[in-house]
Amino acid sequence: KASNYFMPAETLSDKGPGGGGWIHFNKYMQVTKKDGTVWCDGTIFAVGDCNYGCLGAPPNWEMPPVPKISYPGEEQALHAVNNVKIMAKGSTKLKPTWWPWGAGMFATSLGPHDACFVLAANHEKGSGYMVNWWIPAALQKEIIESTKINECKNGCIGILIWHFVHHTPVHLFGGGPRWGY
Repeated sequence: KASNYFMPAETLSDKGPGGGGWIHFNKYMQVTKKDGTVWCDGTIFAVGDCNYGCLGAPPNWEMPPVPKISYPGEEQALHAVNNVKIMAKGSTKLKPTWWPWGAGMFATSLGPHDACFVLAANHEKGSGYMVNWWIPAALQKEIIESTKINECKNGCIGILIWHFVHHTPVHLFGGGPRWGY
């Protein structure tokens, strides 16, 4: 459920997961009003699970719904930061976001000793493959969480592991460029 009560109503969706209340945004991650015009001179960005999660409408999506999980939020934050840097240099030629390749990976907890891991999912119904389950998937989820926390604390192991996740040179799926960013 959205917890964006601090935003003006003109920037929040009437529909969406949990009944709405998600922040509207454009392809540059800038907050917009319901009519699609940028809000606050385009200097405010919405990334991760606070935003509406898609651009356009079915079946002609400009960007299909992005899962409200951590990895796409991190990718969207990178896109927003790059656009803030562009704006700081006085340019208005912002770079658009896309459906992040890592948005199709889900490690879902099913209890203290059970989980499943889905790979290569996208916005198409029935896409993706469950490649790991039960105790091995629960251990995988623990490793993901502990190394991510380690990275956030500037720990060597977490930084070494997650650097390569965020700097993958080749993207086989998702909506971005195939080679780097």
